[in-house]
Amino acid sequence: MPSFPAPEWTVSRGLIDYAAALADMERRAAAIHEGMGQERLWLLEHPPLYTAGTSADPAELLDPRFPVFDAGRGGRYTYHGPGQRIGYVQLNLANRGRDVRAYVAALEGWVIDALALLDVRARRADGRIGIWTDTPDGREAKIGAIGVRVKRWVTLHGFSLNVNADLTHFTGIVPCGIAEFPVTSLAALGNPATFVDVDQALSDTASAFLDKLQQSD
Repeated sequence: MPSFPAPEWTVSRGLIDYAAALADMERRAAAIHEGMGQERLWLLEHPPLYTAGTSADPAELLDPRFPVFDAGRGGRYTYHGPGQRIGYVQLNLANRGRDVRAYVAALEGWVIDALALLDVRARRADGRIGIWTDTPDGREAKIGAIGVRVKRWVTLHGFSLNVNADLTHFTGIVPCGIAEFPVTSLAALGNPATFVDVDQALSDTASAFLDKLQQSD
């Protein structure tokens, strides 16, 4: 099995401007493609905003109360904001199997494994990309979103996980085009995990995530 240098692990504090983050990802992706940059797992947080993926339907932007950005990733509308952990994952799939489906599945699995360390039972749902769990009243709800882009086999974007986000902010859109299921967060589930706890859980499960991609070659 091939071995690669560990990706750079970066945790940015404070609210990071979305346009600046996109530009940073593009620069890093180009450097990775050229063999001049290190792969990266970047954890951060954004101010309130909506992003439109390549399949976004304008009818699903119900109330543009926050800035709306064209993200360039796959998928539809999603929300980012305070209380939500964003993970931007920049890996060179040319060295890791060249399998986008395997990458998305591994990314979902990483967040699910991290949530398990926080005593949250999360799962995939057939036909619905993202991370799902059950609310205290037994409803199925989305706790994390997946949205990726692959450019010259280098990945951009990644996942979002609701820690203690203001869930009313999601009402300005149809999240990921799925109207029949609510969104939830760790806080809404009664889970006291902090960003420090979430980041540690993601760190503890990152190696297994990367190993799955190495094995896909």
